[in-house]
Amino acid sequence: MDSLYLYNKYVSPISYDFWSRIRHRLDWICDNWQRPDSGIWEFRNRQEDFVYSKVMNWVALDRGVRLAGKRSFPADIARWTAERDRIYEQVMSRGWNPRRNTFTQSYGNDCLDASLLMMPLVFFMAPTDPRMLGTLAAILKDPRDGGLVSDGLVHRYPLGIDGLSGDEGTFNMCSSWLVEALTRASQSDPKKLDHARIIFERMLGYANHLGLYSEQTGSQGQALGNFPQAFTHLALISSAFNLDRVLGNQP
Repeated sequence: MDSLYLYNKYVSPISYDFWSRIRHRLDWICDNWQRPDSGIWEFRNRQEDFVYSKVMNWVALDRGVRLAGKRSFPADIARWTAERDRIYEQVMSRGWNPRRNTFTQSYGNDCLDASLLMMPLVFFMAPTDPRMLGTLAAILKDPRDGGLVSDGLVHRYPLGIDGLSGDEGTFNMCSSWLVEALTRASQSDPKKLDHARIIFERMLGYANHLGLYSEQTGSQGQALGNFPQAFTHLALISSAFNLDRVLGNQP
């Protein structure tokens, strides 16, 4: 829905028939967003109320409300708005862990998750909101201290909680999310912009000779997982665009 909203705004207005199909899907979200799921990482060992999943349901309804308003499309805007706001309030109350001063992977647990970095990127909340800054600070800690960052690169979640055997490397897409989140948060703390640039420059060193990236980076800098990984490159482009824009406005 976020992509569709941007497509309608910057590329070409969508048709009524297209909108009709989308409208039914948004009604479905209103009926089903409360259900637990397997999350963005498709956990095999459980279904929970993952914060990322709730946030993306909020995004879908929010963009639907905006698109209907801009195009004056017929829609149950009152219902979509009410459900969107219910999601928001629920995430802020049940997805927030005041003891750790951070949002968590799912309701009622203490685990961090790199997908939380998407919250300011999809405009769920301000990048300088104290809760988001607390989440950033928690993620930036070393895994041995409960964080997700090793040598400037980001693990998607604490190792060993997915029910799968073996270890995994840092997730390149998540490292780019961290760059962008730090870049956006730098408007309240310029030091975060320097931190974002350092991580971005470090990321550039993990591409192969063609400038391509895998899904993960191993502990010795080796490419792991799917290769090349499209999601990695999309996140890298987005972080590069936003970092360049902010750096370009520096005096």
